[in-house]
Amino acid sequence: MKTSPFPITAPASRRHLLRTGAAAVALAVGSPLLLAGCNRQAPQMNFKSTDLDGADYGKSLDLTNTATGKPVSLDTFKGKVVLLFFGFTQCPDICPTTLLKAKEIKEALGKDGDKLDVVFVTLDPERDTAEVMQAYVPSFDPSFIGLRGDPAATKKAAREFRVFYQKVPNQDGSSYTLDHTAASYVIDKDGKLRLLVRYTDAVPDIVSDLKQLIAA
Repeated sequence: MKTSPFPITAPASRRHLLRTGAAAVALAVGSPLLLAGCNRQAPQMNFKSTDLDGADYGKSLDLTNTATGKPVSLDTFKGKVVLLFFGFTQCPDICPTTLLKAKEIKEALGKDGDKLDVVFVTLDPERDTAEVMQAYVPSFDPSFIGLRGDPAATKKAAREFRVFYQKVPNQDGSSYTLDHTAASYVIDKDGKLRLLVRYTDAVPDIVSDLKQLIAA
């Protein structure tokens, strides 16, 4: 049986399958040099995270902003770089750790932090109502954005970004947790999928990658 090339060991508190987007990594393509206007060559990016430039997925996102109730697409974020993560509010470890890390990243960017949108998409719309999301997501940073959809819209968004998730009932069947992909994605200022960020990637490396995309 094949395993992820980027294994992650979770805290032993609860069974919590962590997949780091191995399918996305497998389909990552090298970013060719692009020519800017006046025949000048655009600067070559030197990313620490997995470069997904040219990937044939992650091209659309149709959900609702839980703070405003307004529909959101990738075009909504154009002009900013986006750090995108899929999870759920009752996640015991990976999701809060990822959001705390995102806060650290945003702070490390300094004045460029205003050019980054951190976006959290719930994979558990049955329990993560708009009210629950608004109590959870901004608690990490007031600027963080929560998105949700109905089960069909959630499934569509997860499939578009090749995010794995499934319910795992507890022993007595009274509740459940979710197994889900632990990686994050970076969308560039043009609304295009650019990077896969592994759960284990170091903050300075992620900050370096984001600075390049912010400056581009």
